[in-house]
Order: sequence, then structure tokens, then C-alpha cells
Amino acid sequence: MNHTVILNGQHLAVGEVSPTTTVLEWLRATGRTGTKEGCAEGDCGACTIGLLDDGPEGPTWRAVCACIMLLPQVFGRQIVTVEGLADDSGLHPAQKAMVNALGSQCGYCTPGFVMSLFEAAYRTDLDCDWKKDDQICGNLCRCTGYRPIRDALYTVSGSRPKDRFLAQLDTAPERESVDYTHGDQRFVRPATWEELWPVMASDSVRFVNGATDLGLDVTQRFATYPLLVDLGALDGMRAIEPMAAGWRIGAGVLLSDLENWAEKHHDAIAKMLRFFASRQIKNRATLGGNLCNASPIGDLPPVMLAIDAVAVIRSEAGERRVPFGGEGKDGFWTAYRTTALGPGEVLSAIEFAPPPPNTYVTAYKVSKRRELDISAVSGAFALRRDGDGVVTHARLAFGGMAATPSRARRAEKALMGTVLDAESIGRAVDALAEDFTPIDDHRGTAWYRGTVAANLVRGFADEARTQASVPLPDRPTGTILAGEPS
Repeated sequence: MNHTVILNGQHLAVGEVSPTTTVLEWLRATGRTGTKEGCAEGDCGACTIGLLDDGPEGPTWRAVCACIMLLPQVFGRQIVTVEGLADDSGLHPAQKAMVNALGSQCGYCTPGFVMSLFEAAYRTDLDCDWKKDDQICGNLCRCTGYRPIRDALYTVSGSRPKDRFLAQLDTAPERESVDYTHGDQRFVRPATWEELWPVMASDSVRFVNGATDLGLDVTQRFATYPLLVDLGALDGMRAIEPMAAGWRIGAGVLLSDLENWAEKHHDAIAKMLRFFASRQIKNRATLGGNLCNASPIGDLPPVMLAIDAVAVIRSEAGERRVPFGGEGKDGFWTAYRTTALGPGEVLSAIEFAPPPPNTYVTAYKVSKRRELDISAVSGAFALRRDGDGVVTHARLAFGGMAATPSRARRAEKALMGTVLDAESIGRAVDALAEDFTPIDDHRGTAWYRGTVAANLVRGFADEARTQASVPLPDRPTGTILAGEPS
């Protein structure tokens, strides 16, 4: 079994360390202190490194947060830190751009920014300003020197320098099995489904995919686990495949890859992912992780409800399908933080059909800030009308309104068979009070959430009447830049 890390081109054997040791801890403990620790939550970007990974178009470099990535996740993988960028020919173009633009102030955040620019240099899809803005939205500069850093980003984005890092994109990274034990802790990464099932016999399995949530338990709550099973190398988990009746999306698909796909294929998913998290987090977080987390304020669950998606659940006995929108125990989310997954089962994929003609589908997220924030209320809605304008299909799905992501079934019923006028919309809004007793917490009072939900339904109905989708702003989202139109 492979217990080595390929760091800056060197194969390094990992010593006796806990499986919950983070990549950042290991780097700094072994003298690679160019990578900084800021928040230990994946929010500030000081710990950003590069990871050679699979992508839909082939191998790709991804900027990821080392602070919440467990060390065994990179066994057998190639990672690069800021120390590994320069060579005998000089600085890497990402470093040169920062120097030339005077983008480094105190220097604490600089290595993380450089590594985000490193990924940007090899991307081929940075074709508009918001994508470039998104590339560094997960990097915090304490000195507020964003303008020159942004200039450096624009200089290097998509430049694809003909260097050793570009050459490495010709060879797909291998996904080898890992079985690593330290003391009473074990980390397993099966490379095949056949390798997975024997491990699943344990009652103490905790799954790992991106670890963007589990990593917080490790760094903030000092959690340890007897058995961690990484699903990231299993066949099909990262596949996005067309089917005769729609699409099958692997549960291990990274949110950054899903976002790129959705830009062309699914407007509601694209909208929800736009302000979901930073680039570094979306480069590790997965669709299945977000759904199996079963958070009542998760952003993607309402979309699954609105589009009548189905969960494909796999076990050694085969596959079974559970509609996300099933009621009570017949749905995927059966109670607070609880799913329909039973012992020996994993979520392997999500399936859904494209919306039929005359169906309007969209999504909304309401949070206290635009970037890197958890929803107070999220919603995804679908509405279909016949030629006379009569509603024949309605889905109103919310996060942040109940113990589980839920459909507003009474409000849906109030819209069915009506035309979208003030009276029918008013009845639907009134019915929301019967559908939900909203959560009341520090992110929003029950009154606030109920008011927001009602306003989202009103706004959606207004959009659906004209089928006029309101696009997200295609421009940088930070402070207005001097000399540029607001």
C-alpha cells in the first residue's frame, strides 16, 4: 500500500502520524513553512496548495486548502507548495506576476494567493471577470491589497506556461488503494467497489470524500475516528453521464466540476453553486457530501427536491433508488441530519430528467454576505403551465425552514390548477405558514425566514409569468474599483 506523498516532485514516505493529521500540519512539521495557517477552517486561503487531480477534460491542477485535508487523502498523489514553484530558470509566472504588480504586502497571505494564481495559470475556462474573481474569493488579504493581487491574477490567468507543471497534465494521476493504520485509527481508500464492501462491515465507518466538513470536526473539535473510508477513488463516483431520460451525476463529482457542467446544462444548479463556497472548497467538496450531510440549510438539497431528482443508493446487494422528494420515511432526508442510507450503503449517484417544455426552474440563496456564507434561507422552485397559462406542475423547495430540506406541499397545492395572479400567489404565500414553522437561530429569526420565504415565492412567480430568468451579475463582486462603472 502506498504511504508516500509526491511533494514538489519528490516521493516522501510518511512516518507514524495519525490519519487525522492534516496536510498543513504535516507540511509545517516537516519544515515546509511557506504554507501558512490562518483559520484552520478553509476560509482564509493562507494554506492553499496545488493538487494534481482528475478533471472532466483530463488531468488538471487544483488549488485546495491544506488545513482541512487529511494527509492520507494525498497518499500517492502529487501536491505542490509555494516552495516548489521556482526552478533554476527563475520564478514561476504566478510568482512573477505578484512581484511585478506589487501584490505582496505583509506577505502572510502571499503564498496562498500565489497558489490560487498557480491554478489559474493552467485553467482554460477563465473567460469572464466573475470567474477570475471567484478564483481568489477564498483568499483573504489582511492588508487589503486586493487591487494589485487582482492585476496579477489577470496577468497570469489562462497563460498555460510551457513548463514542467503543464507537462504533468499529460499523465492522469493514479488512484491507488490505501490502507493505513496508526494506533487504533485506520484510513482506507478502496480503488474498487469490491474492496469497499468488506470494510463496510464495521459499525464505526465514517466516510470521507472531500472532507471539507469532516475536516472542521478535526481542526475545530479535535475529533478522531476509528475507521475513515475515502470514497474518492471508486469507479463512476466522479462521472457525469447523459442517460436516455436525463442525467446521472456521480456522488463524488466535485462542486467545481459540477458548476462548470451546469453553466451549459442546468441554470438552477449553476445559480446555487455560484456563491456556494470558495474555489478551493469547491475543488474538494462533492455533490454527495453536500446531500449526505443532511443539513437543514444545505444549498443543493432544495434543487434536488425541485427537479424531482432520485438518489441512487448502492450496496453489495446492488442499487436501489429513493426520490429526494418522497414524504417522511419514503424520502432521502428522513429526520434532522438523517438520511435513508442504511448499514452497508453509500450514495453513488443522483439521477434526474431535464425539465419538460414550458417549465421554469430556478434557485435562490439568501445569506448575510455574498461570498463564503451559509444560507439563512435557500430555495429552488419549478413551475409548469399549459397553453392557457394554468399551472400543471409546481415544486417549491426550501432549506433553512425546517429540520430537513423540505417541499412546501400546501403552497404547491395552492398553485395547482390556477393562473399566476395576485390571488393565487397570495394563497400560496399564506399556505407557507401551514407548511413550515421556521427555524429560529442566530442566522435568522423565524419571522425573518418566513418573510424571506414568502418573498422568494412572490419573486419566483413574477419571473415564472414571463419566463425571464434574472441572471447573476457577471462582474467582480467585491468593493467597487476606482474608475470602473458601478
